Amino acid sequence: MEKMPYRPELDTRHDLGTHMVTTKIAQMVTTATTHVVSSDWRTGLPVLRGKRVSLRELRASDAASLFAMLTTEEVARFISPPPTTVEGFERFIAWTIRQRTLGTYVCFAVTLQGFDTAIGIFQVRQTEPGFGTAEWGFAIGSAFWGTGVFQEGAELVLEFAFDVVETHRLEARAAVANGRGNGALRKVGAMQEGILRKSFLRNGQYLDQTLWTILDEDWRRSKSVWGTRVH
Repeated sequence: MEKMPYRPELDTRHDLGTHMVTTKIAQMVTTATTHVVSSDWRTGLPVLRGKRVSLRELRASDAASLFAMLTTEEVARFISPPPTTVEGFERFIAWTIRQRTLGTYVCFAVTLQGFDTAIGIFQVRQTEPGFGTAEWGFAIGSAFWGTGVFQEGAELVLEFAFDVVETHRLEARAAVANGRGNGALRKVGAMQEGILRKSFLRNGQYLDQTLWTILDEDWRRSKSVWGTRVH
């Protein structure tokens, strides 16, 4: 989901205080077993816990860490421009909660087990009523690339999308030039369906995108390999 559904002009602005958080994350903790806690997600997202990663609902207090993680050149290169201030991320977070209550979109904060600092996000939005077809996307701080954080978080999000939200077809789009993003999608079992020519405008230039899909039947075949379970 390189083209973010959020647009600043849709904000209901709030006069929120700005605060900066300085966080040092020492290491990943690997003690919990992977599981998803089901809930009525429209009234509040469940916490999805893995061995190293926990996914939870965004909070206003995540704004500073997301600003630090997601506005670097290497992270922002292939996504729609993220908010440019901490206050902008606060408004984005408020927007995600409004959309979740409408039942059209969810956004999880990525945290490490044993820590509560948001280091990235996973998003899922419906592209037809009822989430029969949906689109997902992700952005994770570059310090955590290649650590397994994406892989584990993606498995939790896929389980949530297919087993809780009951999505049938999950799509993702990644710029052809985004080798890391395309490789990550391939690694979690997505299938390449085609090239969307000049479909993504970034920095005044239209980029080709690769369309990736995962079907619910694909997911169910892969579950036994990953060993994930719903509780």
